[in-house]
Amino acid sequence: MFAILKLAAVTVLLMATAHAQTYPTKPIRLIVPFPPGGPADAIARPLAQKLSETLGQTVVVENRPGATGTIGASLVAKAPPDGYTLLLGTSNELTMSPGLYEKLPYNSSEDFTPLTPVIVFPNILVTHPTLPPKNVAEFVALARARPGAISFATSGAGGTNHLTGELFRAVTKIKINFVPYKGGGPAVIDLMGGHVEAMFATMPSAITYVQNRKLKALLVTDQKRWKIAPDVPSAREAGMPSVNVITWNGVLGPAGLPAAIRTRLHTEIVTVANTQDMKERMAAQAADIATTSTEEFAATLKRDFAQWIKVIRGAGIRIN
Repeated sequence: MFAILKLAAVTVLLMATAHAQTYPTKPIRLIVPFPPGGPADAIARPLAQKLSETLGQTVVVENRPGATGTIGASLVAKAPPDGYTLLLGTSNELTMSPGLYEKLPYNSSEDFTPLTPVIVFPNILVTHPTLPPKNVAEFVALARARPGAISFATSGAGGTNHLTGELFRAVTKIKINFVPYKGGGPAVIDLMGGHVEAMFATMPSAITYVQNRKLKALLVTDQKRWKIAPDVPSAREAGMPSVNVITWNGVLGPAGLPAAIRTRLHTEIVTVANTQDMKERMAAQAADIATTSTEEFAATLKRDFAQWIKVIRGAGIRIN
């Protein structure tokens, strides 16, 4: 009996090895859990094009938006672990949503194989140009003088700009109102129209409007300034080092991805992401290339979840 079981195990191992050596033999789906045209889409399409060339099979970008990214993430979590369905995941559905929703159709720490982050970018505190404060200290002073009078736009309850705002509120002890929109685009438009006063926008979505002086920037949520916004102080310079929010987009597969396929995908993604062409494309999107090992990416997921669950519980946020 033992000999039969051993033979069966060896057979399975050989089949898996053979499959990995021939991988890929058919097109690969790269699921983007957000609508076309956003920051995730802007990285997914050139990445897919370059991976198609190096892997010898078409990598098809498939947008599956909804529920702050959780619909697309769920699709990948339930896919066979064969390397033909991948996720271009973000902080939202993998490190924020697990603390926000009572029930998720996946377990973010168990149902995925992290491969590597691809890009990173901070959020940026922007206000309507007519709002008087010229820096964060003046903004906080105004918010304290007018409790509840300043409205912050968000792309929706529980998104990165909402939770960054909650973190900022907890650090500064100010009272502000959050106004949810159906996406970052409508939120930024209403901010420029003066319907709300402020927003923690993602750097890619706001930097053009800052450069055109349609929005005023007070802070980037990093420990250092960013080259694309050299005049905007960092959180550390503003005396708020804990308002450190770096958003990432990275590639993951379903849990149980064979080691050989995981290694092949990691190698190819890191290689194409770090080409000069990709670096220039992402710089134009106000993002930096930031690939890591699979182990480092897994550690990032855990660290970010620990940060956001603390913010979520402190603010008492739950989404049914």
